[in-house]
Amino acid sequence: MTDSLNRRALITGASSGIGRATALAFAKSGINLVLVSRSEPALQSVATAAREVGVTAEVHSLDLSELSLVKERMGAIVADQTIDILVNNAGMGYTGTLMDTPLADWQQVIDLNLTSAFQCIQAILPGMRSRQGGTIINVASIASHQVFPGWGAYCVSKFGLLALSKTLALEERPNGIRVTAVCPGSVNTPLWDTETVQADFDRSTMLTPEVVAQSILHAALLPDSAVIEELILMPNAGTF
Repeated sequence: MTDSLNRRALITGASSGIGRATALAFAKSGINLVLVSRSEPALQSVATAAREVGVTAEVHSLDLSELSLVKERMGAIVADQTIDILVNNAGMGYTGTLMDTPLADWQQVIDLNLTSAFQCIQAILPGMRSRQGGTIINVASIASHQVFPGWGAYCVSKFGLLALSKTLALEERPNGIRVTAVCPGSVNTPLWDTETVQADFDRSTMLTPEVVAQSILHAALLPDSAVIEELILMPNAGTF
Protein backbone atom coordinates (compact mmCIF):
# COMPACT_ATOMS: atom_id res chain seq x y z
CA MET A 1 0.00 0.00 0.00
CA THR A 2 1.50 3.29 -1.09
CA ASP A 3 1.59 6.43 1.01
CA SER A 4 -1.28 8.72 0.06
CA LEU A 5 -0.66 11.29 2.79
CA ASN A 6 -3.64 10.13 4.86
CA ARG A 7 -6.10 11.49 2.32
CA ARG A 8 -9.82 10.81 2.50
CA ALA A 9 -12.20 10.33 -0.43
CA LEU A 10 -15.98 10.46 -0.51
CA ILE A 11 -17.43 8.24 -3.23
CA THR A 12 -21.09 8.19 -4.21
CA GLY A 13 -22.68 5.12 -5.73
CA ALA A 14 -19.99 3.13 -3.95
CA SER A 15 -21.91 -0.10 -3.42
CA SER A 16 -21.39 -1.61 -6.89
CA GLY A 17 -19.86 -1.17 -10.33
CA ILE A 18 -17.42 1.68 -10.88
CA GLY A 19 -18.01 3.09 -7.39
CA ARG A 20 -17.15 -0.16 -5.66
CA ALA A 21 -14.08 -0.74 -7.83
CA THR A 22 -12.91 2.83 -7.21
CA ALA A 23 -13.32 2.44 -3.45
CA LEU A 24 -11.19 -0.69 -3.44
CA ALA A 25 -8.55 0.84 -5.72
CA PHE A 26 -8.36 3.88 -3.45
CA ALA A 27 -8.11 1.66 -0.38
CA LYS A 28 -5.19 -0.26 -1.84
CA SER A 29 -3.45 3.08 -2.39
CA GLY A 30 -3.92 4.08 1.23
CA ILE A 31 -6.80 6.52 0.78
CA ASN A 32 -9.37 6.51 3.58
CA LEU A 33 -12.99 6.24 2.50
CA VAL A 34 -16.42 7.70 3.07
CA LEU A 35 -18.87 5.54 1.13
CA VAL A 36 -22.33 6.72 0.09
CA SER A 37 -25.11 4.75 -1.60
CA ARG A 38 -28.69 3.62 -1.07
CA SER A 39 -27.79 0.05 -0.10
CA GLU A 40 -26.20 -0.09 3.34
CA PRO A 41 -25.58 -3.89 3.29
CA ALA A 42 -23.69 -3.60 0.01
CA LEU A 43 -21.74 -0.62 1.32
CA GLN A 44 -20.79 -2.56 4.45
CA SER A 45 -19.34 -5.27 2.23
CA VAL A 46 -17.19 -2.74 0.38
CA ALA A 47 -16.14 -1.11 3.65
CA THR A 48 -15.10 -4.45 5.12
CA ALA A 49 -12.92 -5.21 2.10
CA ALA A 50 -11.36 -1.73 2.31
CA ARG A 51 -10.57 -2.04 6.01
CA GLU A 52 -8.79 -5.33 5.36
CA VAL A 53 -6.06 -3.44 3.50
CA GLY A 54 -5.60 -0.97 6.34
CA VAL A 55 -7.68 2.13 5.63
CA THR A 56 -10.67 3.57 7.44
CA ALA A 57 -14.05 3.27 5.74
CA GLU A 58 -17.31 4.70 6.95
CA VAL A 59 -20.71 4.02 5.44
CA HIS A 60 -23.65 6.35 4.86
CA SER A 61 -26.94 5.21 3.36
CA LEU A 62 -28.41 8.05 1.29
CA ASP A 63 -30.78 8.11 -1.67
CA LEU A 64 -29.31 10.83 -3.86
CA SER A 65 -32.51 11.05 -5.89
CA GLU A 66 -34.13 12.76 -2.88
CA LEU A 67 -32.70 16.11 -3.90
CA SER A 68 -34.18 18.14 -1.07
CA LEU A 69 -32.08 16.14 1.39
CA VAL A 70 -28.79 15.72 -0.47
CA LYS A 71 -26.96 18.95 0.35
CA GLU A 72 -27.97 18.91 4.01
CA ARG A 73 -27.19 15.23 4.51
CA MET A 74 -23.87 15.44 2.68
CA GLY A 75 -22.96 18.53 4.67
CA ALA A 76 -23.63 16.65 7.90
CA ILE A 77 -21.49 13.72 6.74
CA VAL A 78 -18.46 15.93 6.09
CA ALA A 79 -18.98 18.48 8.88
CA ASP A 80 -16.34 17.04 11.20
CA GLN A 81 -13.85 15.64 8.73
CA THR A 82 -11.67 16.61 5.80
CA ILE A 83 -12.64 15.38 2.35
CA ASP A 84 -9.71 15.63 -0.04
CA ILE A 85 -11.33 13.84 -2.98
CA LEU A 86 -14.97 13.75 -4.07
CA VAL A 87 -15.97 11.16 -6.66
CA ASN A 88 -19.45 11.81 -8.02
CA ASN A 89 -20.22 8.40 -9.44
CA ALA A 90 -23.86 7.71 -8.55
CA GLY A 91 -26.11 7.56 -11.58
CA MET A 92 -28.59 5.55 -13.60
CA GLY A 93 -29.10 4.41 -17.15
CA TYR A 94 -32.25 5.01 -19.14
CA THR A 95 -33.40 4.00 -22.61
CA GLY A 96 -36.36 5.31 -24.55
CA THR A 97 -36.98 7.71 -27.39
CA LEU A 98 -37.43 11.34 -26.45
CA MET A 99 -41.00 11.27 -27.77
CA ASP A 100 -41.88 8.35 -25.50
CA THR A 101 -40.04 9.50 -22.35
CA PRO A 102 -42.50 10.55 -19.62
CA LEU A 103 -41.66 13.80 -17.85
CA ALA A 104 -41.30 11.96 -14.53
CA ASP A 105 -38.70 9.61 -16.04
CA TRP A 106 -36.84 12.52 -17.64
CA GLN A 107 -36.72 14.32 -14.33
CA GLN A 108 -35.53 11.20 -12.50
CA VAL A 109 -32.56 10.83 -14.84
CA ILE A 110 -31.60 14.51 -14.65
CA ASP A 111 -32.05 14.56 -10.87
CA LEU A 112 -29.76 11.61 -10.19
CA ASN A 113 -27.17 11.92 -12.94
CA LEU A 114 -26.73 15.70 -12.83
CA THR A 115 -28.46 17.60 -10.06
CA SER A 116 -27.43 15.27 -7.24
CA ALA A 117 -23.78 15.76 -8.26
CA PHE A 118 -24.35 19.53 -8.16
CA GLN A 119 -25.75 19.24 -4.65
CA CYS A 120 -22.88 17.04 -3.48
CA ILE A 121 -20.41 19.57 -4.87
CA GLN A 122 -22.11 22.43 -3.04
CA ALA A 123 -21.87 20.47 0.22
CA ILE A 124 -18.18 19.62 -0.21
CA LEU A 125 -16.85 22.87 -1.70
CA PRO A 126 -16.79 25.03 1.46
CA GLY A 127 -14.34 22.68 3.16
CA MET A 128 -12.12 22.44 0.09
CA ARG A 129 -12.14 26.20 -0.31
CA SER A 130 -11.18 26.74 3.31
CA ARG A 131 -8.16 24.46 2.81
CA GLN A 132 -7.41 25.89 -0.65
CA GLY A 133 -7.24 22.44 -2.16
CA GLY A 134 -9.11 19.32 -3.19
CA THR A 135 -10.02 17.14 -6.14
CA ILE A 136 -13.49 16.60 -7.57
CA ILE A 137 -13.93 13.78 -10.07
CA ASN A 138 -17.22 13.50 -11.92
CA VAL A 139 -17.93 10.20 -13.65
CA ALA A 140 -19.57 11.21 -16.91
CA SER A 141 -19.69 9.02 -20.04
CA ILE A 142 -18.81 8.89 -23.70
CA ALA A 143 -22.50 9.90 -23.90
CA SER A 144 -21.37 13.35 -22.78
CA HIS A 145 -19.68 13.68 -26.19
CA GLN A 146 -21.64 11.41 -28.49
CA VAL A 147 -25.41 11.01 -28.66
CA PHE A 148 -27.12 7.66 -29.09
CA PRO A 149 -30.69 7.27 -30.35
CA GLY A 150 -32.90 5.85 -27.65
CA TRP A 151 -30.67 7.25 -24.91
CA GLY A 152 -31.80 10.88 -25.05
CA ALA A 153 -32.42 11.60 -21.36
CA TYR A 154 -29.20 9.84 -20.39
CA CYS A 155 -27.14 11.73 -22.99
CA VAL A 156 -28.59 15.08 -21.91
CA SER A 157 -27.75 14.33 -18.27
CA LYS A 158 -24.17 13.41 -19.13
CA PHE A 159 -23.64 16.38 -21.47
CA GLY A 160 -24.84 18.49 -18.55
CA LEU A 161 -22.44 16.80 -16.14
CA LEU A 162 -19.53 17.53 -18.46
CA ALA A 163 -20.57 21.19 -18.70
CA LEU A 164 -20.87 21.30 -14.91
CA SER A 165 -17.35 19.88 -14.61
CA LYS A 166 -15.81 22.34 -17.04
CA THR A 167 -17.50 25.36 -15.48
CA LEU A 168 -16.59 24.25 -11.97
CA ALA A 169 -12.97 23.75 -13.00
CA LEU A 170 -12.69 27.36 -14.17
CA GLU A 171 -14.48 28.77 -11.13
CA GLU A 172 -12.53 26.81 -8.53
CA ARG A 173 -9.03 26.86 -9.99
CA PRO A 174 -8.20 30.05 -8.04
CA ASN A 175 -9.13 28.12 -4.87
CA GLY A 176 -6.65 25.34 -5.60
CA ILE A 177 -9.40 22.84 -6.42
CA ARG A 178 -8.99 20.44 -9.33
CA VAL A 179 -11.92 19.09 -11.33
CA THR A 180 -11.76 16.05 -13.59
CA ALA A 181 -14.45 14.59 -15.82
CA VAL A 182 -13.94 10.89 -16.51
CA CYS A 183 -15.84 9.83 -19.63
CA PRO A 184 -15.75 6.05 -20.12
CA GLY A 185 -17.29 4.16 -22.98
CA SER A 186 -19.43 1.15 -22.24
CA VAL A 187 -18.61 -0.49 -18.91
CA ASN A 188 -19.79 -3.92 -17.77
CA THR A 189 -21.70 -2.91 -14.65
CA PRO A 190 -25.10 -3.74 -13.12
CA LEU A 191 -26.51 -0.71 -14.99
CA TRP A 192 -27.27 -3.04 -17.89
CA ASP A 193 -29.45 -5.20 -15.64
CA THR A 194 -31.71 -2.42 -14.38
CA GLU A 195 -35.35 -2.05 -15.33
CA THR A 196 -34.78 1.36 -16.94
CA VAL A 197 -32.29 0.02 -19.50
CA GLN A 198 -33.42 -2.14 -22.39
CA ALA A 199 -30.35 -2.92 -24.46
CA ASP A 200 -28.60 -6.01 -25.73
CA PHE A 201 -24.86 -5.66 -26.14
CA ASP A 202 -21.87 -7.97 -25.90
CA ARG A 203 -20.74 -7.07 -22.41
CA SER A 204 -17.58 -9.17 -22.71
CA THR A 205 -15.98 -6.48 -24.90
CA MET A 206 -16.81 -3.60 -22.56
CA LEU A 207 -14.48 -1.92 -20.10
CA THR A 208 -14.40 -3.39 -16.63
CA PRO A 209 -15.15 -1.28 -13.55
CA GLU A 210 -11.62 -2.00 -12.34
CA VAL A 211 -10.06 -0.42 -15.45
CA VAL A 212 -12.17 2.70 -15.01
CA ALA A 213 -11.28 2.78 -11.32
CA GLN A 214 -7.57 2.78 -12.14
CA SER A 215 -8.08 5.82 -14.36
CA ILE A 216 -9.96 7.62 -11.59
CA LEU A 217 -7.19 6.74 -9.14
CA HIS A 218 -4.55 8.05 -11.54
CA ALA A 219 -6.36 11.39 -11.80
CA ALA A 220 -6.69 11.60 -8.02
CA LEU A 221 -3.02 10.85 -7.33
CA LEU A 222 -1.51 13.41 -9.68
CA PRO A 223 0.67 16.02 -7.99
CA ASP A 224 -1.32 19.07 -6.91
CA SER A 225 0.39 21.12 -9.61
CA ALA A 226 -1.24 19.04 -12.39
CA VAL A 227 -4.75 18.10 -13.39
CA ILE A 228 -6.41 15.83 -15.91
CA GLU A 229 -9.33 18.03 -16.89
CA GLU A 230 -11.03 15.37 -18.97
CA LEU A 231 -10.30 11.71 -19.58
CA ILE A 232 -12.02 9.71 -22.33
CA LEU A 233 -11.54 6.00 -21.79
CA MET A 234 -12.77 3.57 -24.44
CA PRO A 235 -12.80 -0.19 -24.83
CA ASN A 236 -10.14 -1.28 -27.30
CA ALA A 237 -12.53 -3.64 -29.04
CA GLY A 238 -14.55 -1.46 -31.37
CA THR A 239 -17.47 -1.04 -28.99
CA PHE A 240 -18.81 2.30 -27.85
